[in-house]
Amino acid sequence: MQKARIKLSSTDINKINEISSSIKAIVGKTKVKMSGPITMPTKKLKITTRRSPDGEGKASFDNFEMRIHKRLIDLGVDERALRLVMRVPIPENVNISIELLE
Repeated sequence: MQKARIKLSSTDINKINEISSSIKAIVGKTKVKMSGPITMPTKKLKITTRRSPDGEGKASFDNFEMRIHKRLIDLGVDERALRLVMRVPIPENVNISIELLE
């Protein structure tokens, strides 16, 4: 049996949760087997920069962090369900990839 694997990633966790709940609603309508959304480890990108632009004065630093949240959803392949999933509106800062697996 074929499966579709949907990978979601974004810096905004609320948008990922919205998309995954809309996919859950589609699965509820079409009665396709679904596993997920599985939370993957959050990637933290950290940057430390010096506050003083010219290098003089005291050495004080700013820390910046960006978190990338990821979700993984597996669906049983049904043409109607996949069409409905493709129509889900995706915001700009959310990356989505859909793979078909054996």
